[in-house]
Amino acid sequence: MTLESWNRDPPPGFQGLRDDLPLTSYFRRLPHWRQDGATYFVTFRLADSLPQAKLRELKFFRSEFAPRHRIKTTNWKRHWEQLKAQVPRAEWDAFCRTQMERVERWLDQGMGECYLKRSAVGQIVIDAMHHFDEERYELGCYVVMPNHVQLLIRPLQPETDPLERILQSMKRHMSLEINVLLKLRGTLWQEESFDRIVRDEVHLYRCVQYVGNNARR
Repeated sequence: MTLESWNRDPPPGFQGLRDDLPLTSYFRRLPHWRQDGATYFVTFRLADSLPQAKLRELKFFRSEFAPRHRIKTTNWKRHWEQLKAQVPRAEWDAFCRTQMERVERWLDQGMGECYLKRSAVGQIVIDAMHHFDEERYELGCYVVMPNHVQLLIRPLQPETDPLERILQSMKRHMSLEINVLLKLRGTLWQEESFDRIVRDEVHLYRCVQYVGNNARR
């Protein structure tokens, strides 16, 4: 897919990743990049959707990356600034993409209790995502899978209402209603979400196609 063969206009106000604007980042267990005006492709999942064996495999995959850049630690949070300075953006982007593709492949296998496949639970998720649409954020396409959710989203006031705050609010509201409905207690969602800035119009189109194909699969 090339830009020339992409024949659909992006939504009004869409902005890809820009080199002329500040790009900030932070790290918890996953890297997160932020830029004002950006659109994000987000995946968040149920807490039981990946077994410990898969989480260990993911940790090992990450641990192999740092030594290639002469960072002798698996504590990425401590050495996050060093990683950012040393790793070329193209290589870092490829690493993040590979990591996310692994997780999404595992999620598509339908592990865990898969509460989201129940129609009433799925409707709670959909209603929560739409609640502040066009007020706090612009919601693009989305898909509710049995054990995870994927969506395209653009925060409208990122300086006061960044993506992480929006997602935290969404997931908190979903948890309260779903736990009441299913008579559950404890943590429903994995605390941290995967998110990537949509780079350009072609990447946006690919994300839209991926969401549609995910539901079809």
